[in-house]
Amino acid sequence: MGLRPDSYTFNPTIAACSLLPDPVRGQLVHALVIKTGCDSESILKTTLLDMYSKYGLVAEALLIFQEISCKDVIAWNALLSNFIRHALPDDAISFFQEMQKSGVMHTSFTLCSLLKACCSLKNLHLGRQVHTQVIVTGNISVVEATALVDVYSSCRLMLHAVQVFHTLHCPKDDAMYNSLLAGCVQNREYDVAFDLLRKMKPNAIALTTILTACSDISDSAKGKEIHCVVIRKALAADTLLCNALLDMYTKSGSITMARMAFDQIYEKNVVTWTTIIDAYGRHGGGTEALKLFWKMRDEKNGVSPNSVTFLVVLSACAHSGLVEEAKECFVSMTENHAIVPSPEHYASVIDLLGRAGKVEEAWDLYKDMKKRNIEPTKVVWTALVNACKLNQDLVRGEIAAKHLFDLEPDKPGNYVLLSNFYASTGKWELVQKLRRVMTEKGLRKERGCSSIVVNVEAKYRC
Repeated sequence: MGLRPDSYTFNPTIAACSLLPDPVRGQLVHALVIKTGCDSESILKTTLLDMYSKYGLVAEALLIFQEISCKDVIAWNALLSNFIRHALPDDAISFFQEMQKSGVMHTSFTLCSLLKACCSLKNLHLGRQVHTQVIVTGNISVVEATALVDVYSSCRLMLHAVQVFHTLHCPKDDAMYNSLLAGCVQNREYDVAFDLLRKMKPNAIALTTILTACSDISDSAKGKEIHCVVIRKALAADTLLCNALLDMYTKSGSITMARMAFDQIYEKNVVTWTTIIDAYGRHGGGTEALKLFWKMRDEKNGVSPNSVTFLVVLSACAHSGLVEEAKECFVSMTENHAIVPSPEHYASVIDLLGRAGKVEEAWDLYKDMKKRNIEPTKVVWTALVNACKLNQDLVRGEIAAKHLFDLEPDKPGNYVLLSNFYASTGKWELVQKLRRVMTEKGLRKERGCSSIVVNVEAKYRC
């Protein structure tokens, strides 16, 4: 019919383009907007800004914003969201200040974006200023209240976070409860977190968060209670939640329960497989860990292992002395999965080879790192020192120790490591020399410690 598209046509079209995986069609529509002369409309430009932001094209989004002749609060909010979405909180704060200078009044949405920036930067001073503005504005939304809880939690002020939760008069939804719960766990206020969970309606996110607390303190008793809640609330289909259950049983040393939880997970992802492989590896079940690894690769529609998976497999082999299997996995990582080994991968295999008396092969791996231009880290040098210690290789052990001291000259553990090395080779005069140096520098090895779970009243009642 020859009808020309206008802004009413382009707006929903651009919004639809922003849902596509690549920006090509959106850019074509943008070109048509310019060709038809509709690019002067502020509303249309704001939609374009949002589209480019969702594509991850931050510079293009900013360019569109600068072209808007009459910048209203919606355009400013879209720009601030652009910066927050792409982890640019400093830019968000800077442009908020420009917004204030321009005389445009902020909205609740603006303050939420600003609070998210404060949370990312742990900027307590600005966060408190925004808190004051939120109170002055009145009609506090649950989104603002949740953002304020996040700010105080990120600044490790849980007492203030709890006070905000109680004193701001707004409906409390799952997101607000989940935010406070996450803050408690992140700040190790576990008793407060458990107290809060008893007073809220459990959801998958909250239960996943509280299982992290159970993992941190290795409290399988509370973890089993949460497991019962998961079953009772019919949430066992949530893979993320089930992965948290699996991790909790693993860190609590309940390998049987971990395997049971693993077998019951319907949709296993790479985290699921990696966690159960790591569980067997840590508990001396290297052979079972390898079986699970091969099963993971060979299953129909199986999950591809990532670098972390290979790291836990190599660690499992190291714990169980499976030298040839570790070497096979190391080769498979590069040749079959195109994963470049990290220093941690090298350190794990070097440690295993050293324990097996294959110090030459351990040094060959170090040479392989140099060929790949991978810079050895402290874990690599520590593994090489240990390999030389076990095989009485004094010359190369001192070379490795020198590199380790160059990286961490004042770490007491390095002195103890080298001292033990000299002691194993009968160089007692060098042992005494190292101890004198430690005394002169005031260095002392940190004492080992263990943790237990006790019943303690929550500090801040929820």
